[in-house]
Amino acid sequence: MKIPTPQYRCPLGRFQPDVQDVDAIKQRGWRDQHILVVSPDDERLDWMERELVRQIGERLYGAGGRRHG
Repeated sequence: MKIPTPQYRCPLGRFQPDVQDVDAIKQRGWRDQHILVVSPDDERLDWMERELVRQIGERLYGAGGRRHG
């Protein structure tokens, strides 16, 4: 008769952070506090929307690094 070996559970596992859904956090921030978090590289945006996000970011926070590609 084979007895299965119990899986060892590391006692540090409970201190490991839970994986969070970043888009859900952004959505909740927008709905609850009207805080918008958006990347100019978000593929859901078209070229004009990406450019608008970049221009707003540069106006409020200064020029960021340019990404070529």
